[in-house]
Amino acid sequence: MNDPILLSVKDLCVDFRTSDGVFQAVKNVSFDICKGQTTALVGESGSGKSVTALSVMQLLPYPRAQHPAGSSITFDGEELVGRGEALMRPLRGHRISMIFQEPMTSLNPLHPIERQIGEVLKLHQGMNPEQARTRVIELLELVGLPQMKDRLKACPHELSGGQRQRVMIAMALANNPDLLIADEPTTALDVTVQAQILELLQSLKEKLNMSLLLITHDLSIVQKMADHVCVMKNGVIVEQSSAATLFANPQHDYTKMLLAAQPRGHAIPANQNAATIIKGTNIKVHFPRRKNFFGKVNDWVKAVDGIDVTCRAGQTVGVVGESGSGKTTLGLALLRLTASQGDIHFREQLISGYNRDQMRPLRSKLQIVFQDPFGSLSPRLSISQIIGEGLEVHREAITRNDREELVVQALRDVNLDPDTRHRYPHEFSGGQRQRVAIARALVLQPELIVLDEPTSALDVSVQAQIVDLLRGLQEKYNLAYMFISHDLRVVRAMAHDLIVMKDGKVVEQGPALQVFENPQTEYTQALLEAALALKTRKRA
Repeated sequence: MNDPILLSVKDLCVDFRTSDGVFQAVKNVSFDICKGQTTALVGESGSGKSVTALSVMQLLPYPRAQHPAGSSITFDGEELVGRGEALMRPLRGHRISMIFQEPMTSLNPLHPIERQIGEVLKLHQGMNPEQARTRVIELLELVGLPQMKDRLKACPHELSGGQRQRVMIAMALANNPDLLIADEPTTALDVTVQAQILELLQSLKEKLNMSLLLITHDLSIVQKMADHVCVMKNGVIVEQSSAATLFANPQHDYTKMLLAAQPRGHAIPANQNAATIIKGTNIKVHFPRRKNFFGKVNDWVKAVDGIDVTCRAGQTVGVVGESGSGKTTLGLALLRLTASQGDIHFREQLISGYNRDQMRPLRSKLQIVFQDPFGSLSPRLSISQIIGEGLEVHREAITRNDREELVVQALRDVNLDPDTRHRYPHEFSGGQRQRVAIARALVLQPELIVLDEPTSALDVSVQAQIVDLLRGLQEKYNLAYMFISHDLRVVRAMAHDLIVMKDGKVVEQGPALQVFENPQTEYTQALLEAALALKTRKRA
């Protein structure tokens, strides 16, 4: 490396003081970032990646978090560890900026985007409102949002996930920082948007000669973006080298495991003549967009517009597409959780006209696993209560002991220790919480489970485990799945049939293997290219 070192981390340790004593989150971490270089911190959840990044920004919750003696972080030759708020403030958002993992929670929900981006400019450069507005429009064009110049008063909830992430990037780049820290910048984004964000970061880095610290668990992103890679596990860097060397010849067993952890294989063999569990014909879900002066709707959002779908026992229908394509709405319509038009048959029973009371006896047979297990599991209930709640509603006749036995069996089915059932959701990892959500659906012995992005925010190694688990459960219980996802690598490992959606309509539909190997439409080809064929860029 001939370029001068911009950031040097030496023997960094981070201790958290807890009621149970001192927890060492980061242990003797050392790495350098040169000017214009991209360094990736890679590892699973809890490995210490984000804590390391927050240490650079000095944003940890001090004094509960402590840097023991010997820890050093120098930026352009200046020591940051122990630097007070007054001295850090001119650096944060000016010379060092950070893109946080979840833009929806990082952006202020009450303030329009112009105010949020402009705040950084007024604070660090003293711009007046007119100067700030001009610069905000420049930044939005820089991050590929020229159309937002007419929507400067829009609040975060009015933007898509990709637009919110670009607004976060615009804020981070407002003052042309020397170092940009990107913490999981593409987690849970559509594959096409993910590709756009990565290309944007790469082009901006080269244009501004900026250094980039990239934090991620997705090795396909690292392979595309990074010059240097540090692999973290349990707060320790277990391996670091150039990206080319690491991917060609990984040395540590943990690195090899991460590289081999992509969801693999194909769906289990299925009987094409299996019984139909649920069938939807010409399903439509239209939401009113605008009303005239007299209150009559004159414009509709066609979230789902005339879709046919059949789910058979022991088979998986994959539904893919970008955010806003109608994937989740289609799943909710089939489960009669949102109003729809068209015919829906559960086995031979026409249920599309059923009201809430008529649907209740069928609910145990039609289950759903939501995208965010932490948000869908009540923090006030134990795991046993969460899984057993459905049994109390749908199996009122069984005894308490029988209910407990069913909960234990469900936990065993998802490979969780039954002895942990009296704990609460916050005491489990993301992957374990997703297993709990699956167990909650499974305990009622359903015939169909709608899986709504069940792996989107999980580490790749955990994704592979969940895919293997779902395939095993499908084979054991002859379950029908509707698997909704934007991650085509995961869908390829699960689906028998595939539906590709865009703007509420079917773009392409057919046997999954056939669609993956020979896509017929440009949209499907673009999705596959973005998801499955991320090319590594050439390095000098």
